[in-house]
Amino acid sequence: MRGMSLIVQTVARLVAGMLFLFGCYIVLHGHLTPGGGFAGGVLIAAAYILVSLAFGSVENVEQHRYTFSSVFESMGGLGFVLLGLMGYVAGLDFLNNLWADYGTPLRLVSGGIIPLANVAISMKVGAGLFGIFLALGASRFVMKD
Repeated sequence: MRGMSLIVQTVARLVAGMLFLFGCYIVLHGHLTPGGGFAGGVLIAAAYILVSLAFGSVENVEQHRYTFSSVFESMGGLGFVLLGLMGYVAGLDFLNNLWADYGTPLRLVSGGIIPLANVAISMKVGAGLFGIFLALGASRFVMKD
């Protein structure tokens, strides 16, 4: 059996779910409350790292996870650049708010493109941190005697 005991795996599943949901909350409410893409991305990465530590893995599974992480990191960076260029396409400034109803206090959809930028940043940060974790964990396969 790979990974840790059944008790640790069960608790890790529960805690990882709560971490993931709280990370999503931080990302989506980043323009209204403290937090945003970076903080939420770190929490989401922590959820995946916790599950990886509790359940263990083998070399080929880690390679697929690293590829998946790399794709998500690239999508986050590309998404942020495309959001920034949307302002140019609309004839406005870089990263300009394209919606007229932005800035209304305490409204979730009042942030213009800031919530979308937070999602892109959280994808970049979360996938990057998880990729770093996998790369550090893969060093045990390279350093075998």
